[in-house]
Amino acid sequence: MKKYGLSLVSALALMSACLAPAAFSQDMAPPAVPVEQPQNIPYPGTLQVTVDATDLDHRIFQVNETVPVVKSGNMVLMLPKWLPGHHSPGTELSRVADIIITANGQRINWLRDTLDMNAFHITVPEGAKTVEVAFKYLAPVTSAAGRITMTADMVDLQWNFASMYPAGYYAKQIPVQATLKVPAGFGYATGLETDSKSGDTITFKTTDYDTLIDSPVYAGRYFKTWDLTPKGTDAPVRLNIMADSADMLNAPDDVIAIHKKLIEQAYKLYGAHHYNHYDFLVAASDTIGGIGLEHHRSSENSVSEKYLTDWKTAYVGRDLLAHEYTHSWNGKFRRGADLWTPNFQVPMRDSLLWVYEGQTQYWGNVLATRSGLYTKDQQLQALAMMAANYDNLPGRTWRPLIDTTNDPIISSRSPQNWTSLQRSEDYYSEGQLIWLDADTLIREKTGGKKSLDNFANAFFGIKNGDWGETTYTFDDVVKTLNSVYAYDWESFLKARVYDYGADGKGTAPMDGITRGGYKLVYQDTPTDYQKSLEGLRKYSNLNYSIGFSVSSKDNSIMSELWDSPAFKAGLTPGMTLVAVNGKTFDMDLLKAAITNAKTGSDPIELIVKSDDNYKTVKIDYHGGLRYPVLQRIEGKPALLDDILAEKK
Repeated sequence: MKKYGLSLVSALALMSACLAPAAFSQDMAPPAVPVEQPQNIPYPGTLQVTVDATDLDHRIFQVNETVPVVKSGNMVLMLPKWLPGHHSPGTELSRVADIIITANGQRINWLRDTLDMNAFHITVPEGAKTVEVAFKYLAPVTSAAGRITMTADMVDLQWNFASMYPAGYYAKQIPVQATLKVPAGFGYATGLETDSKSGDTITFKTTDYDTLIDSPVYAGRYFKTWDLTPKGTDAPVRLNIMADSADMLNAPDDVIAIHKKLIEQAYKLYGAHHYNHYDFLVAASDTIGGIGLEHHRSSENSVSEKYLTDWKTAYVGRDLLAHEYTHSWNGKFRRGADLWTPNFQVPMRDSLLWVYEGQTQYWGNVLATRSGLYTKDQQLQALAMMAANYDNLPGRTWRPLIDTTNDPIISSRSPQNWTSLQRSEDYYSEGQLIWLDADTLIREKTGGKKSLDNFANAFFGIKNGDWGETTYTFDDVVKTLNSVYAYDWESFLKARVYDYGADGKGTAPMDGITRGGYKLVYQDTPTDYQKSLEGLRKYSNLNYSIGFSVSSKDNSIMSELWDSPAFKAGLTPGMTLVAVNGKTFDMDLLKAAITNAKTGSDPIELIVKSDDNYKTVKIDYHGGLRYPVLQRIEGKPALLDDILAEKK
């Protein structure tokens, strides 16, 4: 057979030649020089990093950088990849554009490394003393493209997307001086110290590159700072808030007093601090992207626009500031040994996140309640919802908690449809339950003379004023627990972290709640906390009755409990609820149907839409509405109340 002048044999021969491996040619480009590994030696010179953050219309950060060079020839510049607090390799590469590198006034070609895409190879010409780097960071203009970091009224500058650094050195060994131009009239705050300010241009004091990356800048049109420094201490603590409008900064005095008490309670708990100053960076905004990220001397937080002005009702998630503040002790000063790395290209390992995040989750909620960010009832209601999740989590029967510490890398925090079976980053909240278990056990065994507070003081309260890093291992955690109360802590922790619960059957770690004087029960009405959470996130949670949660925006199934009545009836996340018992779907109508089915025998009938298909399903469920709540156990000491009480 011939086609287009080629015989079949000729065509096959040509195809074979195309698919066969190419023979090596001396003209082919050689592989890139390996990226130099970091060494603990001083970098000869100071990086100069200048960022212009004034293009609010296009949301573009213009970056210019002067990099001293050691010698001519091959050099590698890198964008940070593995960032503390992210627990996974992050990348802003797709948003970095218009990279221009010059030396001696001449353009230099760059070549991206084929293995580490964050690394850029250049050849420094003879006689060059510096390399000039210019590029743009194209911040997302829609949330679909990524987290919003710039709006018409505020800027969140993270230096990891606005600087490159040379390979071959520990990040702490690279001096850097940063300069930032903000829009006219913007206030700002950061963990960096200001050297000088001229108009809207701020020059920061020279620091090391590790500290620069750990010191983001919040700048806003509507900006205000409150002093939270405890009396008799020498390290200033400030609450810096940028808002969508000026009236959102009208904070009542008692609200600021609660934030001051947070600092006081933290000092009483830990007995030391690990910063020379600390700045809460808070965006009270419904427009900038959500974030809660720890830094050693600051934290990036986004809260509701009405965080300061609607204190009575907008309380869900108010433990955020306490959580990120605790990270100054746990995660920054004390850090899992396999999480510490010499620069931002060396991979981190997350095996101790159940301490790093789990205990921080615990102390964040405890401190939030001791200080008044939460009332005790609000905290107990939040704890009930969290405990119910793990009490109804089939994924615990096959996947130990330790494996969830790999989730930031495995899934990169992408949405999952079957989280009840897959599990997610449970080292946070299940970790909280484990540390509650440990706290109540110590309190019970010592008659209230000792508690996990003593562990916090011994583990995090060392080296007052030091804001370096002191790493820890599993054995260090066990040793310190034993110094508080002698017990088989190694088996205690391994059963809950590496095994499938204390009984090996996937049972949730609920002993801290029951030993604390409470038990998890279910009632037919949601708590105030659950109603507030559902209102904030625009959904209704029916997981513990019919078995799914429903979006109040479009009536779609957001999540579903594996092997629940809804699952058995053939429903899946993403389906849209169209009708219930023959009537147009309405959430109140569905709840009424669930309630009525409790005293009847007929199944609940739903019409659902999946893609372009409609179908009718019947759910044979008669258990009524079920919402979690903690109930006091009569005659049992309320250790949980003691834990949450203000520390005198």
